[in-house]
Amino acid sequence: MEKKTIAVVGATGAQGGGLVRAILAEPGKGFAARALTRNPTSDKAKALAQSGAMVVAAELDDAASLRKAFEGAHGAFCVTNFWEHLSAEKEIAQARNLAQAAKDARVTHVIWSTLEDTRKRVPLEDARMPTLQGKYKVPHYDGKGEANAIFGEVGVPTTLLNTSFYWDNLIHFGMGPKPGPDGTLAFTLPMGDKKLPGMAVEDIGRCAFGIFARGPEFIGKEVGIAGEHLTGAQMAAALSQALGQPVVYNAVTPEVYRSFGFPGADDLGNMFQYKADFEAEYCGARDLDFSRSLNPKLQTFAQFLAANKDKIPLA
Repeated sequence: MEKKTIAVVGATGAQGGGLVRAILAEPGKGFAARALTRNPTSDKAKALAQSGAMVVAAELDDAASLRKAFEGAHGAFCVTNFWEHLSAEKEIAQARNLAQAAKDARVTHVIWSTLEDTRKRVPLEDARMPTLQGKYKVPHYDGKGEANAIFGEVGVPTTLLNTSFYWDNLIHFGMGPKPGPDGTLAFTLPMGDKKLPGMAVEDIGRCAFGIFARGPEFIGKEVGIAGEHLTGAQMAAALSQALGQPVVYNAVTPEVYRSFGFPGADDLGNMFQYKADFEAEYCGARDLDFSRSLNPKLQTFAQFLAANKDKIPLA
C-alpha cells in the first residue's frame, strides 16, 4: 500500500519534530514523513533523514519553495515561530504563504498550529492589559489567530489546532524554578490560583498525528489539546517531588511579570493574564480526554518531569 505523505513544516523544531517522530514510530498507520527545514545539512535534519524521513529544503518566507515541498503530499502540518523574530505581522505573512502553497499543491488535509486571537475577548481599547506593537494584546497569539481566516479564504481543507503552554519552557525558555534570596527554589507565574493548560511539546506532534490518522473527521474544525490543567501551586508541588527539594510558587501579578524586561516579557505577561481572566473558556477549549483519544501516550506533568528533571536549569 502506498503511504500517505505528511509534509511537516519546522521538522527540526519542537512541534514539527514531534510529528515526524510520531509518524516514523508507527509505520503501520500508512503515513510517511517529509521533513521541511531551512537547512537540510544541519545535524538535526541529518538525524531525521537517518531515522527514515525524507528531508527537503523550504523557507516560510518563500511561497514557491513551500509549494514545491508540499507537491504530492496528502497532508501538511503548518507552524510558525514567533519567538524567532517577535513579529506577528511576519507570522501572518508566513501563514498566507503556507495556506496558498497548500492550496496550489492540492494538499488534502492541513493542520494549522494556532492559538486564540485574544482581541476577541480583550479589545484593543480594553485597559485591563496594555496594547502591544500598536494593534495586539498578545502578539504571539493574535497573529496566529488572525491568520486562521486565511486558510478558509484560500480554500484549503484545514484543522485549526490550538496548542498549550510547553512544559519544555522550563528547560529552554528560562521559566524553570530559580533560587530566591534564601536559596529556596521559586517557580514564578502570574496566574494566581488559576489553572494553566500545559503539555510536553512532543505530545503536540503526537496529537497532530492522531488528527491526520483519523482522516477527514476534523477538517473544518477547531480543536484544542493539553496534557493537564494545573495551578502554579500544583506545578510547584510536582517540581518539589521531582527535584527532591522544596519549590515554592511565586505568584506575581501580570504587571510585575511584564516588567521583567526580557524580550517578550510584556507579551507573556498579557498571555498569562488572559489565561487567568478567562480560565473556564481557555481550559474548556483544551479537553484532556479528547487529547488522550488522539494520543494515548499523552504525558502528565509528573511523567514529563520524571523524564526531564535533569535538563531543567536551576541557576
